[in-house]
Amino acid sequence: MELKKAKELAAIILKVGVGKIHIDPKQEKKVSEAMTKDDIRGLIAERIIKKRQTNEQSKGRVRKAKEQRKKGRKRGQGKRKGTKKTRIEKKKTWMNKVRAQRRTLLELKKDNPKAVEEKGYSNLYKKIKGGFFKGKKYLKDYVEGGKQ
Repeated sequence: MELKKAKELAAIILKVGVGKIHIDPKQEKKVSEAMTKDDIRGLIAERIIKKRQTNEQSKGRVRKAKEQRKKGRKRGQGKRKGTKKTRIEKKKTWMNKVRAQRRTLLELKKDNPKAVEEKGYSNLYKKIKGGFFKGKKYLKDYVEGGKQ
């Protein structure tokens, strides 16, 4: 059998590409005498035909760096690529904004209950939830000032 054909059969048996098959150059005569798939299996068992090792990159350094980042290392100014806005999740910024507005609404309710009552507490609460206000300042202006 030709070496090329033997390589192809070995690739099928070992479930790899033809390029990953290595035939011992000293034993080429033995390989050329092989006739069947069973013969090829025997040569694989004898380690005349081998599967080349895959060249994979080590993940050790990545794991170590990840561990350091968990501790807060490697996160300085020089490592940052995006703006502050892009580095923080949108949901987190939303949560922070809404929670701040709700705290402000409670403060306004304590300090100026008449103004809050006028607009309706639950109505203001729903407006906060709906994203009506840009921030705390806009909420205060809306409640204390006469904007509608």
